[in-house]
Amino acid sequence: MIDFWFGAAALLLVALAFLLLPVVRGRRAQTEEDRTALNVALYEERVQELSAQREAGSLETGQFDVARAEAARELLDDTEGGELKRFGALGRGLPLIAALLVPVAGIAMYWHWGALDRVQLAREFSTQPQTMQEMLARLERAVEVQPDNAEAWYFLGRTYMSQERPEEAAQAFEQTVRLAGRQPDLLGQWAQALYFGGGRQWTEQLQEITREALHGDRNETTTLGLMGIAAFEERRFADAMEYWGRLVALLPEQDPSRAAIQGGIERARAEMGEARADDSDETVATETPVLELEVQLSLAPEVLKEVRSDDTVFVFARGAAGPPMPLAVKRLTVAELPTTVTLSDRDAMMPELRLSNFDQIRLAARISRAGDATRGEWRGESDAVTPSAGDTLELSIDTADTP
Repeated sequence: MIDFWFGAAALLLVALAFLLLPVVRGRRAQTEEDRTALNVALYEERVQELSAQREAGSLETGQFDVARAEAARELLDDTEGGELKRFGALGRGLPLIAALLVPVAGIAMYWHWGALDRVQLAREFSTQPQTMQEMLARLERAVEVQPDNAEAWYFLGRTYMSQERPEEAAQAFEQTVRLAGRQPDLLGQWAQALYFGGGRQWTEQLQEITREALHGDRNETTTLGLMGIAAFEERRFADAMEYWGRLVALLPEQDPSRAAIQGGIERARAEMGEARADDSDETVATETPVLELEVQLSLAPEVLKEVRSDDTVFVFARGAAGPPMPLAVKRLTVAELPTTVTLSDRDAMMPELRLSNFDQIRLAARISRAGDATRGEWRGESDAVTPSAGDTLELSIDTADTP
């Protein structure tokens, strides 16, 4: 902020210069005026002396005229180049008082109506934040300084959601809606935060917000996804499939969330089929055997020196011949290693991608400091194995994970 105060001081000095310059110039003009008056007085005194000498007979008329002309020439020489300027009668006191009041009044008005906090905030946002916590702190300060900034409230809500703080996110999105209007996408974000912040309980308020959002835009993606989740958890599987089906149709082919949503649709279809089977008197329910694999997971000594206890560890199984999507995934941390992890059909991401449906699988594990299952710093992988119930397999993380 030092350059800001330097700039303000420079502008203040310019203002003071406009006030004090007339005072300085007035003093110079007064000095010039006094000098001219003195020369005139001396000239008049000289003329009186010459007149007295002429009356006394000591000076002839011709000599008198020459001497008077000489005195007049001297007067002209003394006053030549000095223009007599008259200045306003403000005096010296008023400009000096104004010069003292200007900086005091300027500082007082700036503290009252100025935007020093916004200048500081703009400086903070001019640099890239190093951590998510730093970004969150800046956004919280932004809404404190600019409570009517809808954009700041919106990004604060999104950041709260990414930090799994839905209650605070709901408050931020409520402010966003209040400032920016009841736009369908903002209503969808608000409803989502309310749902997760309220313990996944559907309320009358949520019903009204989602109804309004879909009335404004029947293809509002956040609202469709939320309605599907709520329907699934209330075991309204047909409604969940309808909402998620509409959502999948809207997402581009390369969207990474398409597979997860499609998996949710398949799971809802399977749950609906099981519910119908349970309600049928003509069908005898039989439990399908569940395949379980025990995986003894460990770290190589050279890897143990390079990782941190809070680094994320992903353990997955894939079909040896594909597809690339994992059949089962477990998540833990380095602090829990070595340990035994159980992978089973219950961990399937999609009903048709169960361990028991594949003749051969490969086990893999990855350590990711960023918590990204697709890339990290270290990994381990097994050869292709034939899954069998009760098997215990060993897997060691021992290789640098290269892209």
